[in-house]
Amino acid sequence: MSSPSPHAALQHFPTALALAPEVQVQYRQAGHAARVTHVLLHGIGSGSGSWVRQLQAAEPRQDRRVLAWDAPGYGRSAPLELQHPQAADYARRLWLWLDALGQDQPITLVGHSLGALMAAAATLQHPERVARLVLLSPARGYGDAPEADREAKLATRLATLHKLGPAGMANARAAAMLSPDADDGMVDLVRETMAQIDPAGYTQASRMLSTGRLDADLARVSVPLSVASGSADTITPPDACADVAHRKDLPWTDLGPVGHVCALEAAARVNALLDL
Repeated sequence: MSSPSPHAALQHFPTALALAPEVQVQYRQAGHAARVTHVLLHGIGSGSGSWVRQLQAAEPRQDRRVLAWDAPGYGRSAPLELQHPQAADYARRLWLWLDALGQDQPITLVGHSLGALMAAAATLQHPERVARLVLLSPARGYGDAPEADREAKLATRLATLHKLGPAGMANARAAAMLSPDADDGMVDLVRETMAQIDPAGYTQASRMLSTGRLDADLARVSVPLSVASGSADTITPPDACADVAHRKDLPWTDLGPVGHVCALEAAARVNALLDL
């Protein structure tokens, strides 16, 4: 029997909402362990639903509990108060959310694309709470680029959003987030997820990306680290992802001929990497 489409599978993992002082975070969860074992952070044009294949893998497990958040400004997650937030601001919200859920045991923290910047910053804030850091198709940020280049990249990204809107941007970019061999169900989920982004939250995240400095943050990270991506990724190309790993004297894990949304397109390999 074939696996249900990503969209159909996602219906089994409805969103929940954590509410506490300074915290309103939407998330999905799977697995039956008493404590959280994995926390998954999505990329800039995505959301918690992009981790559907990891949620599926965790669901029958008695020894795993996986949380996938919607970052501040995404879904029903409250935006950050700062108009120009840094990765550390998202990281602080992450820990407040986990505190609100009563989760204080070390976790496997997984960041995809922009989520890699958040995950690295969170690890720096509380290394004792991160058993392992996994970066998938990591975005390095533009904080080390000349100011003119940073501003130009940010302006181009926000101009595209303003011109096309979330739905138009999704129609234009969804297929490019995957390899040419990705099936229609994957493309549909990527397109639908991107079409639902909130322009204000996306704008905040874009500003964070423009100042992010992943390499500098990782230079100070001492927890076990894995870096992986697909060889057909045109958003964060394999050479750039491999360089992130090599700067830490680590091997880069090639997830095969898949595109940027590797957790969806290379689900089996990613699940094995995460021990799900």
